[in-house]
Amino acid sequence: MTDSILKRNVMRRVRTIHVVRPFVNETTLATLVAIAALWGIGREVWVAKVFENTPVDIVSATRFFASAFSETELVVQALTLATVVALAYLARAFVRTLTPTFTPARVSL
Repeated sequence: MTDSILKRNVMRRVRTIHVVRPFVNETTLATLVAIAALWGIGREVWVAKVFENTPVDIVSATRFFASAFSETELVVQALTLATVVALAYLARAFVRTLTPTFTPARVSL
């Protein structure tokens, strides 16, 4: 290989990384995990029927969802936990993004 071909290949890879890097971060990964986990839950469980059978009372609904979680397959439990963790991370990232907006400016005297 000549130096110009090698340089062109290296620079093409550098440009690709430079373009892709802003889109690949922890928030993007958490979003993709949440979407994939929710899609997987939708494939494994008839979600409309679960919500149709949910009691109106908050205490009964809590017991219903706890029972539904414990009675379901391991795959659905893992996907549910992955969704909860990913959404918790996204909520944390969102709050950390907004915190400087609502923090009053410090005045030094």
